[in-house]
Amino acid sequence: MNELSEMDELFDRLFPICRSITGDGVRETIEILGKYIPLTMYGVQTGTEVFDWEIPKEWVIREAWIKDEHGNEIINMKNSNLHIVNYSEPVNTVLSLDEMKTNIHTIPTLPDAIPYVISYYKERWGFCMSQNQLDSLVEGNYHVFIDSEKIDGELNYAHAILPGKSEKEILISTYICHPSMANNELSGPIVATFLYNRIKKWKNREFTYRFVFIPETIGAVTYLHQHGEELKEKLYSGAVLTCLGGKDKPISFKKSRNLNAPLNELMDYLVNNEKKEFQIRPFTPLYGSDERQYCSPGFNLPVGQFSKMIYGAYTGYHNSLDTKEMMTIEALLDSLNEIEYILKLQELNGYYINKKPFGEPMLGKYDLYPDINAPALRGRSSNKILDNRQQLNQILTLLNYSDGKYRLTDIAKTLGYSLEDYAISIDDLKEHSLLEGPFFEEGELLR
Repeated sequence: MNELSEMDELFDRLFPICRSITGDGVRETIEILGKYIPLTMYGVQTGTEVFDWEIPKEWVIREAWIKDEHGNEIINMKNSNLHIVNYSEPVNTVLSLDEMKTNIHTIPTLPDAIPYVISYYKERWGFCMSQNQLDSLVEGNYHVFIDSEKIDGELNYAHAILPGKSEKEILISTYICHPSMANNELSGPIVATFLYNRIKKWKNREFTYRFVFIPETIGAVTYLHQHGEELKEKLYSGAVLTCLGGKDKPISFKKSRNLNAPLNELMDYLVNNEKKEFQIRPFTPLYGSDERQYCSPGFNLPVGQFSKMIYGAYTGYHNSLDTKEMMTIEALLDSLNEIEYILKLQELNGYYINKKPFGEPMLGKYDLYPDINAPALRGRSSNKILDNRQQLNQILTLLNYSDGKYRLTDIAKTLGYSLEDYAISIDDLKEHSLLEGPFFEEGELLR
């Protein structure tokens, strides 16, 4: 199968699973993803303190339904995981319609949608249905039944480490806790999974890549509790992947709180200097995903967020209208391509060192300078330095500014060529031992 078909197949395997912040749904999701990439799963026991939080009990949900007084089924969670308020307490009782309505959630402005409702940290029970279905219910008694329990168990997360030349890391983080939603849940894990396999094929990876799959918020806090000091030491940059569906929509990047973060600078360059059609959003702790935890002041990690059809800005957000058809697998493939492109540029966008800095090297003997200079032949030559001096301009500029003080983005601004255009010139100079790099700290070698 091609990538598009494989992504579609993975979606279909993951969508039916009833996920929450703990429990079998998370473990099953990790097990399936682990068939695509080599994940290591961890478990943190109920009651463990993780900074200001505590790992909650596992939620076990077996059955949930409502029936009318004639035994007719009104809703059943086997038809949609969204019908049950996530983390509901057990209940088995008969209520009048008015009594039952106090525990029914709808979205009046989207009368056909079933909302996604959670109550992780306060004990309650409830059901969700469309406003139209609620309006259709007649007076009478209703049997409400939830077979659930909360047990001492564990919170699970997983990661995969893809080594590069350096121990400096790029973090790719996504969440695995929402049931029955496409864009707001499965877009991130699917793109992250296929991004891992794309990066695995890169030759000469500069960075080590850390792919993290966690329940949102509590999972990120837990991951930082267990791996935060390691991330503070090793992390070069990173991004949370979420809401990456949406046909014909551009990639949107939410900046890291750390304004000097490498991805902040790279995305600004691509938008402002190369006029790429990406969107840039400022960092805010008011909404978003796990970048808020990675960017909390105790860590202040250089982690942004990639989205496309952004949370809260589309009609299917946190409800049953968030479907594969609305998201489209094709949009996920586009997001995969664009994020891979950005990460490749980040590998290129370091500092370089001219290894023969005393005067210009004699480029002709390396076949890096036009082998004839005549007015009638301007721009034409028997060697490969053609293209109206573009490559020669790049080579001369690279050699002059490669003193360990300028990133490639700084150098590229002087000529106006796109960042990716420099890859060939850099490779040519390195092949002839004229250039060393990239390094990712000013004046220092990447180690």
